[in-house]
Amino acid sequence: MAETKTFEDLAVLKGSEPATPTAPVYTQKIDAQGRAYATGKRKNAVARVWIKPGAGKISVNTKDFAAYFARPVLQMLLKQPLQAVNRLSQFDVTATVSGGGLSGQAGAVRHGISKALTYYEPDLRPTLKKGGFLTRDSRVVERKKYGKMKARRSFQFSKR
Repeated sequence: MAETKTFEDLAVLKGSEPATPTAPVYTQKIDAQGRAYATGKRKNAVARVWIKPGAGKISVNTKDFAAYFARPVLQMLLKQPLQAVNRLSQFDVTATVSGGGLSGQAGAVRHGISKALTYYEPDLRPTLKKGGFLTRDSRVVERKKYGKMKARRSFQFSKR
């Protein structure tokens, strides 16, 4: 026969309340050379980004970022996370990027800079998170389906 629980048995459990969840503590992640490393991604582009204290020099694939990304919109995109936290002239950024086109590569470097900033200074995380810089943009090109010209474009219909 099954045992029946009484209120006296349950009173023992009343004293042990569940612990309140605490916010995660983020720690600084720096390598032996004093750099923070992060990987940024966007579309098919992958960027490896290192930041270290410096004069604000940004280089992409051993070129100056202004020479690599000729369009002003892409240059502005790279500077956004640094401007959001007022660290534009305090960090040197070195990035190697591959895959995708220029727009995707700029987005990947931006994502990498944002993540590296949070590894170097964990206190900047709320500001970057609020600005949407830490979220990986997951939009990618839709695959081509069989029987279609492109992903959704059908062949031209002709009655005769």
